[in-house]
Amino acid sequence: MTAQAHPKLALRPFLPADTPLLAEIFRASIMKLASDDYSEAQQEAWASAAEDEAGFGNKLAGALTLIATMEGSPVGFASLAGKDKIDMVYVHPAVSGQGVAAMLIDALEKLAASRGATKLNVDASDSARGFFEKRGYVAQQRNTVTVAGEWLANTTLQKPLAAAGGAS
Repeated sequence: MTAQAHPKLALRPFLPADTPLLAEIFRASIMKLASDDYSEAQQEAWASAAEDEAGFGNKLAGALTLIATMEGSPVGFASLAGKDKIDMVYVHPAVSGQGVAAMLIDALEKLAASRGATKLNVDASDSARGFFEKRGYVAQQRNTVTVAGEWLANTTLQKPLAAAGGAS
């Protein structure tokens, strides 16, 4: 028997009862992982999107949202809005760099392709841009959005998907 280097990661669908924990992951991820790229005021404005927990839960429920678990506990989540837009990808800082986001994005890419999407788009924060570029996403344009009175920059990236079933 071989030793496991990392605790077992798994995926499952979003359940409404996950909302409070996912809101915490969302806030922790922004406050710890985006501090090199965004000011404290920008981070607080961005994280405030989870203050309306019901609204946050409705946004997750309105998309195809997957939960990444480690030993059964949620540690990250990602959502696909429509058939071809990655809407949210957030991983708890304690497990950053352990393959959680990669597993979530692999799953969303497969699901999007199986639903007929030929490409995926994502508006990636400056903190997440390198992660997506390493996975084959190409920058299309820079954006500026206003969140709770603060301006935040992000980049729209796009990746072509292989057609489901191998036909192209």
